[in-house]
Amino acid sequence: MPEQVERALVERIDKDRIDLPVLPQVAGRVMALAGDPSADAARLSALIHQDQALAAHVLRIANSPAYMPRTPIASLQHAVAMLGVNQLSEIAVTVSLKSGAVKIPGHEADIRQLWRHALASGAYAKEVARMRRYNVESAYLCGLLHAAGKPVVLKTVTTIAADMHIPLDPSAVTSFLDGYHARVGSLIAAEWALPPQVAEAIAYYWIYEQAPHINRKR
Repeated sequence: MPEQVERALVERIDKDRIDLPVLPQVAGRVMALAGDPSADAARLSALIHQDQALAAHVLRIANSPAYMPRTPIASLQHAVAMLGVNQLSEIAVTVSLKSGAVKIPGHEADIRQLWRHALASGAYAKEVARMRRYNVESAYLCGLLHAAGKPVVLKTVTTIAADMHIPLDPSAVTSFLDGYHARVGSLIAAEWALPPQVAEAIAYYWIYEQAPHINRKR
């Protein structure tokens, strides 16, 4: 009975008993740098140097066909100089968040789809912001994280259903994700101390026209 699962989900949300993911350290520090007007390539490079996997990923992107370097880029400093602080911030946040993504056995395809949607949303938000001359980095984070609660809701309801021995059909799971991801996402935003604009993108998912920052710009 999906109703039993829903009651248990609501109880966990109301009593703050949702198992929230931990913000990867690099992602948190890069977000802080992205919001710091004094941040420069040297500080960002030093931060990325602390994560070997992230540094390797940055080098792979810098050498990819998308950037077509004339000669192979072997140093992180060179990659930073070519990509720029803004692009590098996006890469660092994206890679570190993906590495810490929620894992749900049996739902790998669902998680991949949610992640693809997050990336596409971030890309679209960035382009809209560029056209409207808004803050591109902030818009990217809003798009990337606007549905951050969905993987957590998915993990929570599948765990509850398994504990109760209640089968859930895909339509019930979709209903739970649509109905509760904004509430759970707001818990994540508070736990991760996300920028106000990102927290609003999550909380006002269904009623974006009521978001305070939007209203202040009218």
